[in-house]
Amino acid sequence: MYTNFFYLLRREGVPVSITEWMTLMEALSVGLAESSLSGFYYLARAVLVKSESHFDQYDLAFQTYFQGIASPEQLLDQVAQWLENPLPLKMFSEEERNELLNKLGLPDWESLKAALEERMQKQDGPHHGGNTWIGTGGTSAFGHSGFHPGGVRIGGESHGQSAVKVASERNYRDYRKDETLGIRQFEVALRRLRQFSTRLDGVKDQLDLDDTIDETCKNAGRLKLVWTRPRKNSVKVIVLMDVGGSMTPYANICSQLFSAVHKSSHFKDLKFFYFHNCIYDRLYLDASNNPRKAVKTEDILASLGPDYKVVLVGDAAMAPSELMMRDGNIFWDLSNEEPGITWLQRIAKKFPYNVWLNPLPEKYWERVHGYQTLTMVRNIFPMYELTLEGLDRAIKKLMVRK
Repeated sequence: MYTNFFYLLRREGVPVSITEWMTLMEALSVGLAESSLSGFYYLARAVLVKSESHFDQYDLAFQTYFQGIASPEQLLDQVAQWLENPLPLKMFSEEERNELLNKLGLPDWESLKAALEERMQKQDGPHHGGNTWIGTGGTSAFGHSGFHPGGVRIGGESHGQSAVKVASERNYRDYRKDETLGIRQFEVALRRLRQFSTRLDGVKDQLDLDDTIDETCKNAGRLKLVWTRPRKNSVKVIVLMDVGGSMTPYANICSQLFSAVHKSSHFKDLKFFYFHNCIYDRLYLDASNNPRKAVKTEDILASLGPDYKVVLVGDAAMAPSELMMRDGNIFWDLSNEEPGITWLQRIAKKFPYNVWLNPLPEKYWERVHGYQTLTMVRNIFPMYELTLEGLDRAIKKLMVRK
């Protein structure tokens, strides 16, 4: 009965293998799910999901496959009337629950749907405290405020925290690696962009506790302080961000990146510049792209060393003329003697540690309007999607020694 669940997991992006699936079947055959849907939920997740980054996809697949087990979305008015004036919540002991589990077992969803349709056709009034009809306070598979190991809760509130309810809460949404980032996730990811200096230079102004203890012991207990040079993050970063036009829909995520980068005080040096669609002979100091607040691109190339790591952010989708032609700059009152692609090639050559982060989902890169220029930019810079997984891959690329 669970075969379609396997394929649904795969469609949601959970990398489930046949070996893992057969392991789950073996675990079910020896009763490790304890005839409980909640038991199956946790057992299947433990066996099939290798990373917490896929927990949310698992929950979505589980909720879809076992839909209605905890909270059907639409109820007939007649059923709502049957459930009015419910019995007080009945608390079942652990022994009673186990007895019911052994007696009733866990029906499959198709059987539940058929049984519910049958009850809907035959039931003519409210039933409370029973074990068959739609009601409250009993052991029927349909209703609320009672207990059934595999029933459909209709109305009321969840007291048993059933598996489908747990799945529907999507407690692991923030662990996904294919979701766009927030400030906190950006900050955590950027901390990986660290490369500590050696202890060969700088002032010895940090106490070396281990050596102090050793030297004090050697000195018959008389305190002897040993000082050393601190190790600091030696990474220098340039961020070049596309703003305006087709980047407007991504203004929020880019703003979050901006905030996270500026909160990351561990960089040895950080430069932040803006451009629109493509880089030409000027880079801007703020998002307004005000020509009075601009620096010459050639000055940046001349004054900064090749050890800077360059992160470009943009969708790379523009008119081919903006990338390939002289005077391709979209601003009417600005001209460029050399095409934008020439400036991009110069940046890539001067700063070999470079990546391009694209807020556009990767699945659209080859068919979005402007895919021609996006493809050309990808031939210059390693391009990654602006998600947590994409940023992780980009940072690993930046840290590779040339």
